[in-house]
Amino acid sequence: MSLTFTLDPALTPDLRDGVLDLWTDVSNAGGSVGFVPPVTREDIRPELVKHMVAMAEGRTRLLVGRDGSGRVAATAFLTLNTHRLMTHWLWLYTVMVHPRHQGRGYGRDLMAAAADAARGLDGIEAIRLTCRGGLGLERFYESCGYKEVGRVPGAIRVAPGDDRDDVFMLLPLT
Repeated sequence: MSLTFTLDPALTPDLRDGVLDLWTDVSNAGGSVGFVPPVTREDIRPELVKHMVAMAEGRTRLLVGRDGSGRVAATAFLTLNTHRLMTHWLWLYTVMVHPRHQGRGYGRDLMAAAADAARGLDGIEAIRLTCRGGLGLERFYESCGYKEVGRVPGAIRVAPGDDRDDVFMLLPLT
């Protein structure tokens, strides 16, 4: 079974709740998506609202992967760069695959779908993302064609005494 990806799906209450559940479950499984466990849906809701506002304003696009039962199983947010000298690339944020689906290649499928979606946008030549060091995420993104282009040591404080590098990755699309 594979995931079915949709760019810019209709923002329904079911989709909103599915993304919120996914984000909560990924965070509580230790995923590097902006939170440290334990978290609740209510902890994550304000951040999701920010993403939804950016979507409504046309600054962010949502890529959703649904499993065979139609449940939200993966997401990535593609955020257009508004700086006039940098509109030729976009940011990829909040890349998530539900823990129950990990290890099946769905992360690679999600990254390929994100690259395909970005290629379909006018003038986009590259994707940038950041990831939390110390988890091996750089190796995953490198295996998807990204290369490390920068690193800020200790920029992410997961807990007192537990600082991680902020790793910048780039995927040229041309």
